[in-house]
Amino acid sequence: MSSTQRKKSFQVGNATFGDGRLTIIAGPCVIESAEHATMMARECTARARAAGLDYVFKSSFDKANRSSIKSFRGPGMTAGLEILQHIKAEIGVPVLTDVHEIAQIEPVAKVADILQIPAFLCRQTDLIQEAAQSGRALNIKKGQFLAPQDALNIVEKAEAAGCERIMLTERGVSFGYNNLVVDMRSFPIMGEFGVPIVFDATHSLQLPGGLGHATGGLSQYIEPLARAGVACGVDAVFMEVHDAPERALSDGPNMLPLARVGPLLEALRDVHEVVRRRVKGAKSQ
Repeated sequence: MSSTQRKKSFQVGNATFGDGRLTIIAGPCVIESAEHATMMARECTARARAAGLDYVFKSSFDKANRSSIKSFRGPGMTAGLEILQHIKAEIGVPVLTDVHEIAQIEPVAKVADILQIPAFLCRQTDLIQEAAQSGRALNIKKGQFLAPQDALNIVEKAEAAGCERIMLTERGVSFGYNNLVVDMRSFPIMGEFGVPIVFDATHSLQLPGGLGHATGGLSQYIEPLARAGVACGVDAVFMEVHDAPERALSDGPNMLPLARVGPLLEALRDVHEVVRRRVKGAKSQ
């Protein structure tokens, strides 16, 4: 595959990736209950639609990489998929969730519109290839340990397995202990791989293991980092959102409070429109 091929665009339900518009992927880190997940999906959908942006709901049925054995992992696959199916039917939005093992792929693909490969598993060839053959769109998070140019290998694995709807997500790179930084060069570098690029603006502000028994975070910087990512031309922004992060059962310190979602989406829409016009103008000259 050429590293400079034309970017592929594709549809996932009523959301589009890679065609020049900005899409939002948002929801709580983990499914805490059916009621909470449905409420968050409804509220995030309303805010995305108010901003005129396509939207995909995300949440995990299992957080298999929690810092402590005592941490809440989620409701499990069976209950979690029932909740995601209910959200799809009631609210009418596509859903994204993680897969951690090959055995999860077939049942999850019956419900989820997008299968997500967590960052720590992005080099697991068998997992990527099996997910790529599921018929679902695939979002692969670039590991915290990889340079952006190394992520081309990940894309090629998925494409070799026949997947034509692939997204690649930047979620920060390890910078010493308990810290992540975002190298803004990664967006144009990975943008040459021919697939839509997603910016995970909330996990990029994690402090992994920073609380000893759990991960910390710097949620006060979500807005400026998200705006910077959109200014770099990403196709979608991924955000974990919660109505009360201080009570969240997973990743509370780096989640965006629901009250801040609407103003941020409007700002991201406006930044994206400026960038889109500039790029379009430059190409016409």
